[in-house]
Amino acid sequence: MLTNFKNLKELMSRYSDDNVCRAYLEQVRWNGNPVCPHCKEHKPYKLNDGKKYRCRNINCKKNFTVTVGLVFENTKIPLSTWFAAIYLVTAHKKGISSHQLARDLGVTQKTAWFLNHRIRETFANESHAQLDNIVEMDETFIGGKWRNMTKKKRAEARQIGDNKVPVMGILERGGKASLKVMKSLDSFQDLILSHVKPTAVVVTDSHPAHIGIEESFKGHILINHSNDEYTNGIYHTNTVEGFFSMLKRGVYGIYHHVSPKHLHRYCEEFAYRYNYRGIKDNERFVLTLQNSNGRLKYRELISKKRA
Repeated sequence: MLTNFKNLKELMSRYSDDNVCRAYLEQVRWNGNPVCPHCKEHKPYKLNDGKKYRCRNINCKKNFTVTVGLVFENTKIPLSTWFAAIYLVTAHKKGISSHQLARDLGVTQKTAWFLNHRIRETFANESHAQLDNIVEMDETFIGGKWRNMTKKKRAEARQIGDNKVPVMGILERGGKASLKVMKSLDSFQDLILSHVKPTAVVVTDSHPAHIGIEESFKGHILINHSNDEYTNGIYHTNTVEGFFSMLKRGVYGIYHHVSPKHLHRYCEEFAYRYNYRGIKDNERFVLTLQNSNGRLKYRELISKKRA
């Protein structure tokens, strides 16, 4: 069974050896049918070292391991440490800071910070169906408080401009949610059109940016907060506002300061955790392994350029 552990202690006991971790990862990724990540050819053969495979395709013939094309590719960190990190990051309800992750794993804070971001990057791999039915939509602003920043961080934030970054939350009542970083509130309508089905009834507040979206959806219910209106029958934005509260408790309470450059990954993390809140921690761990395609390189992570 893929979920043959119940908690972190059992995970670390069963998968303390990298060869065992590798075999488990092969089961999760290929389920007994290895596929060449370079040409997608099936039925490669395993080499004598027990780790590498060679593609049978005469036009390919490349060697590969199960980690090629995944977040673990070319990593110097033991897979057992990766497994523990993924479990901790996905199991903590409000997230886990790089300082705490470093203490838990026995690695440097720099390594833990890199692990955290590489794991967050995989959350964006999950395919999202467009939201439908009653869809609540709202915006909030995320940014570090000036008094919590060093002099250097304040100077960098002033160079960029406003310290606060707009984030749009879209949530299907009783379903999944999505958090998207916006360049400005002007990009709102394009984002909602790409994430919500035309058959949905969209519920928003009365912000001017929301005016006119009723032409694209089955219905548009405006909740006028300025007139102390917070519900209109079954329609309200309380659920998405509660989702924002959870995001902010994590950002300000756990991470303290989030760079605008990396904010989209934190948003993916909280949306992922919310969307799979109903499954067990071990199931969420396996799901993350199944979605671990792609590799965030350190030089990309520390680049000054925003994503």
